[in-house]
Amino acid sequence: MFRIQAELLNRLSFFNKFFHSPRTIGSITPSSIFLAKEMVKCVDWKNTDVVVELGAGTGIFTRQIHGLKKPDCSVVIFELDHQMRRRLQEQYPSFHYYADAQYMSRALEEFGIPQVDCIVSGLPFTTFHKGLRDKILDGVIHSLKPGGWFITFQYSLHMKKELIQRFKKVDISFVPFNVPPAFVYRCQKE
Repeated sequence: MFRIQAELLNRLSFFNKFFHSPRTIGSITPSSIFLAKEMVKCVDWKNTDVVVELGAGTGIFTRQIHGLKKPDCSVVIFELDHQMRRRLQEQYPSFHYYADAQYMSRALEEFGIPQVDCIVSGLPFTTFHKGLRDKILDGVIHSLKPGGWFITFQYSLHMKKELIQRFKKVDISFVPFNVPPAFVYRCQKE
């Protein structure tokens, strides 16, 4: 019963945040468990030492990462919304936290992390102005190890061309059981 009430409060809070700031939240409801599982299923968790999550929101992907990572894997969470970030810090105190994904390279340097194996993103790139989107994607490329993976989802294929230009390999899958349905991009660095 408590879990159902907590989930309902999460959804109402998320909707309220979307209503007040649709460009930074990007959706009226949190991502589904179906999308979360699709986002992390290709990660080689046994060989992943550092994973970053951009735009963690209510933590649906964070829960998957926490459950799948090996014990010594470092996790860095970026979430701009103070309340959501604080709630995640309470749930996962061993993770590193930072507010703004556009300063990812700086944050990783502060945490003593030169490069990462995988970046999972819930950021609504298509709602960002080009300068911000480019800055974040440049940070992604800079922060990933060679052969590292950037996994993101969007509600359209508008990012396909841009991601193909930046990564050596881009695979796309479709998740119909999400509101709205979503495309998952799995992008591998050279």
